[in-house]
Amino acid sequence: MTMRTTTANLLDSPPVPVQAKLAAAWTSFMFLYVYVDYYHLYKPGAVDDILAGVVFEFDISPALLTGFLALIAIPALMVMLSMTLPARVNRGVNLVVASLYIPVTVFNAVGESWEWASFYGLSIGLELLLLAAILRFAWAWPRTAAPAEPATNDLREGVRR
Repeated sequence: MTMRTTTANLLDSPPVPVQAKLAAAWTSFMFLYVYVDYYHLYKPGAVDDILAGVVFEFDISPALLTGFLALIAIPALMVMLSMTLPARVNRGVNLVVASLYIPVTVFNAVGESWEWASFYGLSIGLELLLLAAILRFAWAWPRTAAPAEPATNDLREGVRR
């Protein structure tokens, strides 16, 4: 008598390159960053302030909007840079940019009331978790051993090195 047993097919989980992890984290960060700004528009009085020409405490100006564009352009560019820069440069750029975005992210809560603490706490908390992941991925970038020196013939000594 033959007994048939079946085993479940295991899903393959190949290792994900560090560059892809970084690009995915920057993409998620960018989406959160944009959507937090978008959902902020639903806050009572936000649109009225914008129509009055004010964002937070700043007058809306070309310089302010250029600054806002730069703040979102950097994570957008980090997606591409994380996939294309050489490893050594990539690691350094990710460590520096993610570190600089921590205070930028925390600044989003400045001046907000406790009534909105859950919204800003969740959004800033998630953004900080993504920045921490970026820092961890970049910091722990795997290293490879230096290539061995190729063997050379030394005719004077008749020895192969």
